[in-house]
Order: sequence, then C-alpha cells, then structure tokens
Amino acid sequence: MNRYKTPLRYPGGKQKLAPFVAELMAENGLLGGHYVEPYAGGAGVAMELLLAGKAAHVHLNESCTPIYAFWRSILTKTEQFCRRIASASLTVAEWRRQREILLHPEGFAQLDVGFRLFYLNRCNRSGIPSGGVIGGLKQDGPWKMDARFPRNELIKRIEAIASRGKAITMRNWDAERFLLECVPKLPEKTLVYCDPPYYHKASRLYLNHYGPEDHARIARIIQHAVRRCWVVSYDGAFDVIKHYSRRRSFRYDLQYNAGKAYMGTEVFFFSDKLRLPSASGIPAIDAALKLTISPA
Repeated sequence: MNRYKTPLRYPGGKQKLAPFVAELMAENGLLGGHYVEPYAGGAGVAMELLLAGKAAHVHLNESCTPIYAFWRSILTKTEQFCRRIASASLTVAEWRRQREILLHPEGFAQLDVGFRLFYLNRCNRSGIPSGGVIGGLKQDGPWKMDARFPRNELIKRIEAIASRGKAITMRNWDAERFLLECVPKLPEKTLVYCDPPYYHKASRLYLNHYGPEDHARIARIIQHAVRRCWVVSYDGAFDVIKHYSRRRSFRYDLQYNAGKAYMGTEVFFFSDKLRLPSASGIPAIDAALKLTISPA
C-alpha cells in the first residue's frame, strides 16, 4: 500500500500503520469487512485500507464540524472542491481571510467551511489549524506557505476517495454516541480503530479535545460497550495506560512534527478477542517501530 492517501496532514498521523492494521484484519478474518474510525481526523488508515481493497466499507465519525465539513464536501461536492484547490491564492492576505472564516464559520456554507479547514491544514505549520503559516507572515523562512500544497497531487487524492464514496459513511456525532448507537448495528466482520485526542498537549493540536474525565469515560465505553474487535492508540500518558491496564498493549516510538520534530511514545491497546500476529510477521512494525508486547 502506498502511503498518504488522505489529503489532510496530522501531527503523528497514523497512515504508516495501515499495513499493521491490515495484518490485524487478515489475522482475524476481517479483510473485506467494515472498518470504523470514531475519531476520523485525517482518516489516514481508513483511506489506505479502502483504496487498497482491504476494507469493503469504512465508517468515519468526526465531532469537529469543520473537519466533518471537509469530508462531506469532498464526497458530495468533489468537482467544486477540486476547482477551489486549482485556483486557490497562496498569499498571506488570503491565508488571513481563510483563517478568519474558520474562526467564525457562522453563516458560511459547508463547502466554504470545509475548504477553509483544508486550506489552513495544508498551509499551516504541521497542519495545525491554530498554528502559524509556513514560512511566517513575512514569508522569509526556508519553506513558503505553498510547500505542502501540491495542487495536482491533492486533487488526485480527493478524486480517488470520492470515486469510492458509496463505500464511505460519514457522521458528525459525538464519539460516545457513535460508539453506543452506530457500532452495535455494524456486521460482526468489523474492526473499530479508536484514536482519541492525545492526553497531553491536546489543546494546541486539535480544534476539539478531551479533559481527564472524558478520557476515563471513553475508556470505559470502549472496553465494556463495544462488542466488535477494537484497537485503541494513544500517547503514552500514565493515566491512559492505567485506564487500559487489563488489556494487551504495545508501545512504539513515533516522530511528531508539531512545530518541530521530536520523538514520542505511543501505545496500542487491543480488545480481548482480537488475535495478534507475531511481531516477526509484521514487517511494517519491525522496520519502523520499536515494539514491546505487554500481556493482559
């Protein structure tokens, strides 16, 4: 599977883990089934699996309205969205205008809000909506604001996703409601991948983020109410590890690019009925990640 099928950039994006998730699906007889992301964000893994034919249908949920507006727009107004990419003005004046609209989206159409989110995601440092423009307001940095805006490539990604639009179900629900009301109705042949907002530094990375009590509540729901095979990934916060202390897990090192590149530790947790491939059988993990399996 080639990387970077998603048009959105995310700090610590999980696209490179798609081969590992595909291995999990194969090991558990889930290939060709349904795949679910209650926290869609950039949906990097989902798009990799769908476009590679590993998942027959993906269910994406995103409670952040601008991000949801982006996904709905590229699925339902593909041509208009791509025309906007082709003609977008990549200037600081335009960046200021787009940012103001995203900060005050009231009264704007879904397509407008979705494109503003996309524009800032591609033009801001590390793709963070609240971050500054690449190259600075004077555009005197080594990289300019168009450095992550390859128009033709982005249009190709969006067109490829839209071509599979009938295999994508998109919702704008709270993740808790999505897990409790939507997931139980899905086929048994389903894998749920939960990638909640990070425990630490979340307020500067996301438009929506959780407090400690939210993380605790979601952990209870995932572990006690989700009756499908599931995987959870998080930053390696002590409180998060405590919430999932009875589950099997592994830790891995991941490079982040949120403002500056640095290494961080993340953790995967697994539902009890999910069979795990042996570490030696996961080339993507062996080559890219430092893997430690912890027993239940």
